[in-house]
Amino acid sequence: MKLIFETGVPGRRGSSLPAVAADSRCGIAADLMRSQAAELPEVSELDAVRHFTALARMNYSVDGGFYPLGSCTMKYNPKFHEKLAALSGFAELHPLLPQLRHGGALTQGALEVIFETQRLLSELTGFSEFTMQPMAGAHGELTGVMIIAAYHRHRGDSARRVMLIPDAAHGTNPASASMAGFEIKEVATDADGNVDLDDLASKLGPDVAGFMLTCPNTLGLFDPHVEKIVEMVHAAGALAYCDGANFNAIMGRVRPGDVGFDVMHLNLHKSFSTPHGGGGPGSGPVGVREDLRMFLPVSRVMKRSDGTYALSYQGDESIGYVAPFYGNFGVIVKAYAYLLTLGRDGVTRVGENAVINANYVLAKLRDAYPPKYPRHCMHECVLSAAGMAAAHGVHALDVSKALIDRGIHPPTMYFPMIVPEALMVEPTETESKDTLDEFIAAMLDIAKQAETSPESLHAAPVTAPVGRLDETAAARKPELKF
Repeated sequence: MKLIFETGVPGRRGSSLPAVAADSRCGIAADLMRSQAAELPEVSELDAVRHFTALARMNYSVDGGFYPLGSCTMKYNPKFHEKLAALSGFAELHPLLPQLRHGGALTQGALEVIFETQRLLSELTGFSEFTMQPMAGAHGELTGVMIIAAYHRHRGDSARRVMLIPDAAHGTNPASASMAGFEIKEVATDADGNVDLDDLASKLGPDVAGFMLTCPNTLGLFDPHVEKIVEMVHAAGALAYCDGANFNAIMGRVRPGDVGFDVMHLNLHKSFSTPHGGGGPGSGPVGVREDLRMFLPVSRVMKRSDGTYALSYQGDESIGYVAPFYGNFGVIVKAYAYLLTLGRDGVTRVGENAVINANYVLAKLRDAYPPKYPRHCMHECVLSAAGMAAAHGVHALDVSKALIDRGIHPPTMYFPMIVPEALMVEPTETESKDTLDEFIAAMLDIAKQAETSPESLHAAPVTAPVGRLDETAAARKPELKF
């Protein structure tokens, strides 16, 4: 495909705007004005439309094909919810409009959406209250560990500066805890893919503030000892944090608050109907148990005795502001619509279907790509190309590149890092058996090709607009211009 910079012809125009007077500066300071015209391609409107349409076709999206990135939940979300979030009463609402008198009627609907979403998430997870302020999953983690820090500070326990995190956690956990000022200590995974209880016990002590458990973990496994883990953490005087980024596997079945967790964040952009990826938008609301409510960030939406809604900025023990205004409101609207659409039974079916799909993929591929932990999985399965690499020199990267040639987006590679040659597949609940069968067939075909023609896989992809890149050179010497 020719780039738009290669197709320009002098004299072509894509607009019919009137000419601007040469001395017109529109109030721009003289030292900020160009001395020479920008070197832009001269193209017609049709040339420009075709250029950008061709670029769009080269991009991969969940609307165009299967997108099995593990732990990212790249699922299809109803377009209807996008339309709801785009309603003028939501999308054009200024965050500084009055809450009550003198125009407050314009904001009551938005405040009610935030309040009701908080209430539904609390019911779904078993926590006393949620804040909708955090604007991404990692931002929710940071908010959660700041609440843990505030709890210990409130009790006068300044010695607790360590956060324990399993080696099978999401990678943002240690980063978020470190940003909050904690020292990070890693807890090992046992031979079954669960938290090593002996290692956990050896590291719990008077210096530990909390333990962050991804539930289910990044191996796609639900730890059967989770209640024991929470009990051990509490016995040591620490708090139990649930990373709920994988909540779509257990929603409707397990309420982490009932298990004993103290703090939890959710990823609305993974589990609750907001397209994930592309850098945003996200939302990472945080739920807490009753005695931690005082530490929640401001502002908080409150329902008054007369049925109206207002923002509260009160709370001497609050950790303060964590986001401008009231969080990523458009994402909250979509999550609220999603929950109302599904209802209680529908939420449960979402989790069940996600688990069924992942286990179907695991059952079909476990012989060709043996998992390190051969158990039933939850919403995602972690396969391994380690045997293939040892026998034929075909690595997880080669498998992923070969999938591109078959029109399928690769799964997550080399994560979790405790699994050699990991291929992390999350089919999500929205994919059909037909789509899963196509993916399974492609993976089995690649495994066969690894046996018969391994060198051909090292050249993949050969049908994509861009072939195999030197990723080290691309990172160190990026080519940022044509």
